[in-house]
Amino acid sequence: MYEGYVQKVSPQKTPKVVGALLDCEAPDDFVNNLILSVRSLLPVDALVEEVEKRNRLKLLTPFLEHLIREGSQDSHVHDALGKIIIDTNNNPEHFLTTNPYYNSLVVGKYAEKRDPNLACVAYKRGSCDDALIECTNRNSLFKLQARYIVDRGDQPLWDKVLGEENTFRRQLIDQVVSTALPESRNPEQVSVTVKAFMRHELQAELIELLEKIVLNNSAFSSNANLQNLLILTAIKADPSRVKDYIYRLDNFDGPAVAEKAIEFGQYEEAFEIYKKFGKKVEAVQVLLTHCKDLDRAHDYANKVDEAPVWSELGHAYLEAEQVPDAIASYLRSSDSSRYLQVIEACTAAGCYEDLVKYLLMVRKKVKESKVDSELLYAYARVNNLGEIDAFLHTSHQANLQSVGDRCFDEGMYEAARLLFTHIPNWGRLASTLVRLHRFQEAVDAARKANSSKTWKEVCFACVEEGEFKLGQLCGLNIIVNADDLDEVSEFYQRRGHFEQLMSLMESGLGLERAHMGIFTELGLLYAKFRPAKLMEHLKLFGKRLNIPRLIRVCEEQGHWKELVHLYIQYDEYDNAAHAMIAHSPVAWEHVTFKDVAIKVSNVDVYYKGIRFYLQEHPELLADVMKAMEVRLDHARVVLMFRKEGALPLIKDYLLNVQKTNILEVNEAVNELLIDEEDFEGLRSSITTHDNFDQVGLASRLERHELLEFRRLAAFVYKKNLRWKKAVELAKADKLYKDAMETVAVSGSPELAEELLRWFVGANEPECFAACLYSCYELLRPDVVLEVAWMHKLMDYAMPYIIMAVKEYSGKVELLMSERKEAKEAVQAQADTMKQAQAQANSFQMLMPLALPAPAADPAAAAAAGYGMHPAAGFGGAAAGFTGQPGYGGGY
Repeated sequence: MYEGYVQKVSPQKTPKVVGALLDCEAPDDFVNNLILSVRSLLPVDALVEEVEKRNRLKLLTPFLEHLIREGSQDSHVHDALGKIIIDTNNNPEHFLTTNPYYNSLVVGKYAEKRDPNLACVAYKRGSCDDALIECTNRNSLFKLQARYIVDRGDQPLWDKVLGEENTFRRQLIDQVVSTALPESRNPEQVSVTVKAFMRHELQAELIELLEKIVLNNSAFSSNANLQNLLILTAIKADPSRVKDYIYRLDNFDGPAVAEKAIEFGQYEEAFEIYKKFGKKVEAVQVLLTHCKDLDRAHDYANKVDEAPVWSELGHAYLEAEQVPDAIASYLRSSDSSRYLQVIEACTAAGCYEDLVKYLLMVRKKVKESKVDSELLYAYARVNNLGEIDAFLHTSHQANLQSVGDRCFDEGMYEAARLLFTHIPNWGRLASTLVRLHRFQEAVDAARKANSSKTWKEVCFACVEEGEFKLGQLCGLNIIVNADDLDEVSEFYQRRGHFEQLMSLMESGLGLERAHMGIFTELGLLYAKFRPAKLMEHLKLFGKRLNIPRLIRVCEEQGHWKELVHLYIQYDEYDNAAHAMIAHSPVAWEHVTFKDVAIKVSNVDVYYKGIRFYLQEHPELLADVMKAMEVRLDHARVVLMFRKEGALPLIKDYLLNVQKTNILEVNEAVNELLIDEEDFEGLRSSITTHDNFDQVGLASRLERHELLEFRRLAAFVYKKNLRWKKAVELAKADKLYKDAMETVAVSGSPELAEELLRWFVGANEPECFAACLYSCYELLRPDVVLEVAWMHKLMDYAMPYIIMAVKEYSGKVELLMSERKEAKEAVQAQADTMKQAQAQANSFQMLMPLALPAPAADPAAAAAAGYGMHPAAGFGGAAAGFTGQPGYGGGY
């Protein structure tokens, strides 16, 4: 039953079945047979887990050996077998070291409680560092741990065990120093171990370790690296041992170790190392650089008496600024290598006598421009002009220009003059002669140099000394360069030589190379210091001036007339107009303003100009506005003058622009005409130009004291179809003719009858009769007869009645004639229809004569259509004559 279930139903549940059988104390043979019957189908790890829980692993030995014989490499199989071998103590070391398939961590954990050494073997085989360290720490197997770590040679592992957080670090270090590392014969292991100790700054332990390896007889006693490391570690950790190591060891890198000793401040030890290794220069350097003992270094140099040592001593003296001692040392060593520093030091200290001696020595070895130049400069410093002249006439490589510049800069002008004359450098010679106050010679040298910089220098020096003629001679050569002109002008002005400067500029106008800058600068000077000549200058040389610069200066100096002239020349008409307005007492001219006004680009200038004329020159306002008329906003002009209450001043302008039919203009003109009581002009204006507030104007006019203006109000109302208002105004002013004309034009019968009754009420029979005539078309005859009869005005109404009767009788006659013509037309139409009918009947009677002969058989004839054919339209019901006598179907 069990075999069938695990073999056929669920092999994966075999471990559970086996566990249950073992719990029931089933026989081992039965369980083994059950396991073997399933074999490779069951999960080994689960089976091992179930059996291991019950401490029956040995039971699986046949099954596991069977799987291994079949070639199984499953780690679970080999892990289980390893556990069984450990439990049975069946040579477990051999299995743990030779079997490649088991899991070292699993088997090691299993072996830890049984035999920690076996566990370490398993961990070592699988490089299970953490597990091995933990196991050895727990079981105090530090010797084993030390050997394993040294063998591994893994820096991260060393970092872990040597870290301060490792509570067993001290025990491990002791075993490494005493056992593991002395046993090692592998240099790489030693190197890794030493580096680990160094990295964790275990200086004392490292010294102890290295002494065991190096000072005792070992395979690494003569190792140079270890000797270096021992001394270096002692330098860092225990300086008192360093000298002993220096004397006892011979195979270390002396210079490198000495440098390290210097780094850690052990200068005496470094000096001893250099002496031991014959490094004399380095030894004296220690005394000089670190011990700072020049006397001891000097004694050592005397004792050694070698040129390199004297050179080092010279360097030290030079750095200590003991220049004479440094030069003496360099002379003993014949060392010219640092001649640049010596020159610099002597220059700073002023030891030019010693420098001459040193440079004469250096010049024998070094052929350099610097050496000759400095020697020449040293001669100048000691004021030995004879040696300078002799030197210049010998072969040399001196940079005479550089030396001359230095002499010039330091005030040694005589020496500089000799050098610049020998080169020759006319520009610098001119500068030198200026310093020597030889101005005529300086001008001659500047002429040869022909340099703007030289001319300026000589010019300025002459001006400073009051030599204005020589200065002007130089200045003429400067101002032809536009870039230098401003500098010359500023120099003269700063010193107050304005007249001399203007004289220079006036002379420059005639030069062949005269440019715009000269003309402009002279204009600026006139603006500032001689305004009377400014306008003449502007008119003469207007095309050769920098107008923007002159504009700024004229603004600053307040030359407004000249400013306007410049603005016009520069086509800045807006600014010109502004300037004339702002400074009218000086700058304004009417003709000029008109010419400018028509060219401005900003329309606002017009209105500023108009306001200006309104305030200062109202008599010329009409003329200037006529010139600006085309570009003005007439509405804005009207608004501006209305605010000022000055509309009458521009009446001519308004009448001239009224043709544009602008509302504001029309209203302004109408207002002026009303104020002037010019009713004829007002009538012409409102008749010709209709763009204004007509109702508002009429309202104003109807209250006017003059009759003609009230008539104009009625006229305006009439134009706006306000008939009743117009009639009321006419009646109020007894303008009966105007009232009747208005009513006639209105076409309103009601308004006509109302006016007629008003005339009757006003006892105006003549107007009654005139109204009947004027409003004839609008009045009803019955109304007229009624009003005339009731008010006994039949005589006045009789002409109207006669005309009405005549009109009505004419209308009746016209209607009667039209009726008669209509009847005649109807009769004529009826006669025409009768005649057409008769012709149709005749046509029917003639149709049978044209048809074929009838057939003998009446049926055949009927079939042939005689008297019945619908297309013929005759006979039978279709013809419509069936019931008429004389007509039948006989045809």
